[in-house]
Amino acid sequence: MAFGKKISLSRVENPCFLLFLIIFQAIFILILYRGSSSAVYRAPFNVPHTLDYAKTEDVYTNLSLFTHAPDKAKMQYCTDASIMVGPLAITFDTLPSEGMIISKNPYVQSGGRYSPPHCVARYKTAVIVPYRNHEKYLQHFLYYLHPFLQRQQLNYCIYLIHQAGSGPFNRAKLLNTGVREAMKDDDWDCLLLHDVDLIPENDYNTYVCDDYSPRHLSTAIDKLYYSFPYWSFFGGVFALTPEQYMKINGFPNTYWDSDGEDDNIAERITLVGMGIDRVPLYLGRYKMIDYGQAPGRAENLKSPAISNTKKTWKDDGMNSLEYKLLAKTKYPLYFNITVDIGAAPVLPPEGESKRNKA
Repeated sequence: MAFGKKISLSRVENPCFLLFLIIFQAIFILILYRGSSSAVYRAPFNVPHTLDYAKTEDVYTNLSLFTHAPDKAKMQYCTDASIMVGPLAITFDTLPSEGMIISKNPYVQSGGRYSPPHCVARYKTAVIVPYRNHEKYLQHFLYYLHPFLQRQQLNYCIYLIHQAGSGPFNRAKLLNTGVREAMKDDDWDCLLLHDVDLIPENDYNTYVCDDYSPRHLSTAIDKLYYSFPYWSFFGGVFALTPEQYMKINGFPNTYWDSDGEDDNIAERITLVGMGIDRVPLYLGRYKMIDYGQAPGRAENLKSPAISNTKKTWKDDGMNSLEYKLLAKTKYPLYFNITVDIGAAPVLPPEGESKRNKA
């Protein structure tokens, strides 16, 4: 017995053995942490790899199951994923009114803020939408997205970043502005950047971030025949943690009336040593709202743009962002943030530019 005790003591005093114990404890704590309330909330493991989109559910299915917990102090963390229904019936034939959307979403609070009434959300997501003068798009967007997010049992807010004026649209700069303003509002776990004309078709496509890689959610858009247009495509709907967003210095501020910022951001992600987590095509399906602009917009998404990202990304982004905040207004279904992001630079005529280079 004494001999055995000597062996045990010698192992404890061995530096290598102590290092092994420390590493083992660290791994054990990490496993416990990732299972806690702050861990990434992912889609249920029982999601089938083939889904029948010919059999769809109404987007408001199961929301009637949500009722206020009798005692908020005793609420448990949200765990039940069985309220998700998978493929959703999406149509733009009838324009929903604001009053109808409000009545169908009774737990959405002023400013488009929601937290589950029956449990404690495991994840907080800020949905940031660059916007200008697309009211019909917005009504469809709000009608479908609110119940979609509620079935995922998220604590969320929808921020509409409204560009003032009539100059060229700058989606990328609006996203930077939205991130800055949203982070003033709350300590969000995830920044969900979302075009107003894209509607998700499957609620198993969870609107949360990955701790290690930015996520691309809209991998299969109907106007692109539900196929991936090119390998570096990163457009439409994507999710980054605040830390990831700042690591890549956000979006460029210099893309006016252009879709090339998506390729710029994909290259930034690669330059800082991160990968992209792409949602499988069978989950990442979206319908594009079509009021006569969808064909042209879809055409712009079919090929990568030429960028100068390697030379500009460290100086063009969140660290160079300038804008003027004009108004912050809480509407029943969204938080409207109106901003003046300045004017596009005036470029010289092509012929004059060539003469100056000569």
